[in-house]
Amino acid sequence: MTSAPSDDVARVRARIDHPVIDSDGHLIEYLPLVRDFLVEEAGESVATGFDAMIHSALQRSAVPDPTRRRQLGIHAAGVWGIPTENTLDRATAMLPQLHYRRLEELGIDFAVLYPTYGLTVTALPNEELRRALARALNRYYAEAYAGFRDRLEPVAAIPTFTPQEAIAELDYAVGELGLKAVMFGGTIPRPYESAPESPGRWIDTLGHDSLYDYDPLWERCVELGVAPTFHSGGQGWGTRMSTTNNSYNQVGNFAAADEGTCRSLVFGGVPFRFPALHFAFQEGGVAWAAALLAGIVGHYEKRRIEVIGRYDPARLDRNLLAALFEEHATGEVAARRQRLDEALVMLSDPDELPRDVDMFGESGLTGLDEIFDVFSRRFFFGCEADDPMNALAFSASANPGRTTLPAIFASDVGHWDVPDMRQVLPEAYELVDEGHIGPEDFRSFVFDNPVRLWTGGNPAFFEGTVLEDAVAVAATPPG
Repeated sequence: MTSAPSDDVARVRARIDHPVIDSDGHLIEYLPLVRDFLVEEAGESVATGFDAMIHSALQRSAVPDPTRRRQLGIHAAGVWGIPTENTLDRATAMLPQLHYRRLEELGIDFAVLYPTYGLTVTALPNEELRRALARALNRYYAEAYAGFRDRLEPVAAIPTFTPQEAIAELDYAVGELGLKAVMFGGTIPRPYESAPESPGRWIDTLGHDSLYDYDPLWERCVELGVAPTFHSGGQGWGTRMSTTNNSYNQVGNFAAADEGTCRSLVFGGVPFRFPALHFAFQEGGVAWAAALLAGIVGHYEKRRIEVIGRYDPARLDRNLLAALFEEHATGEVAARRQRLDEALVMLSDPDELPRDVDMFGESGLTGLDEIFDVFSRRFFFGCEADDPMNALAFSASANPGRTTLPAIFASDVGHWDVPDMRQVLPEAYELVDEGHIGPEDFRSFVFDNPVRLWTGGNPAFFEGTVLEDAVAVAATPPG
């Protein structure tokens, strides 16, 4: 088939003088081939477990009673999540050659393609199936896209239930297959030891208070030259446990997962111990990042070890407090002045442990400039085209430290929220049309920031691609 840019796409491309990188499109895996690879990897019995996972929606429908579903921990999961009426777009996400041929029509020069069915690898509790499926999927990505990687780069699915399994699959996907981009699970559901059979789970976020030491994984990322990127969801947590309404569970769930992982990495000190790493948080937008940055700044200013001592119960002037009560307490409070000690314990326990008082000790953070630097240079935030809050990334005056947050264009093509792939670039450009961001901001969004992310650990990321020359020029200092 032949294709050409629409008038809307052509208008945007005529206004810009730089390439467009899609840093979070989606492919849709052809499951019969994935299953065959899975059989070769782990045998028919494991593939049968894969079949059961594929048909899990039917299993959920078999329990229609909301009360029983809640008892079993079954929440309303994804419903009709990929294109159907737009059959061309469905085929585009499934067929590498078709996607490759349509890139000009979409106005995109280079696309980094995240999994669809492979997203399950990041949260699949069955270890045998999880690890075998990751292996089969990554082989699929490498083989199916082998002839198209000058413009389409598939992303490896890396399970992270333990650092050891993550390193093993990282070595296979990157070291053996030669994939250059990786997707980690940043929110791992862990059973409570006291009730391992319960549907309830706590969420491990790989940094602060994790079940494992993930530093060997971060070190391996440095050695292999890959950026840890996260594409986890928060459905099934807390308030996102509706048994009947998936939209109720889905709204904001990627932002919640991204925020949890990012916050955990900061408080766990990961970006400060591994200064060579860049990190990306996909599909959640950037508004959560601005709020998290502001929250961390506020806590650092008022809760770090050097200043939290203002709230040490030992510093309370008991004589002055008693005198003030003597002078100003009235009514029933005055009648109970002798019980003042009972009023002073809650939230002011004199026996707090040192580790509970030093809020930022684990992080290694020694000044606000360090956190501004991480959020502006080493954290990247995948932003979909239709999100008006993308402008906040470039609103330095609204962000603490006048920080510009590195937003990256993330089309999400192949999923339900993109009814027509041809509209993602014009939709992203609306922020320029409406005066919310400038042309240079747009360039940062679709080109400069993605280049910084993907070449941060691997300067050769774009070698052999259609962007090799453009990236080389962008990296060359003027003069």
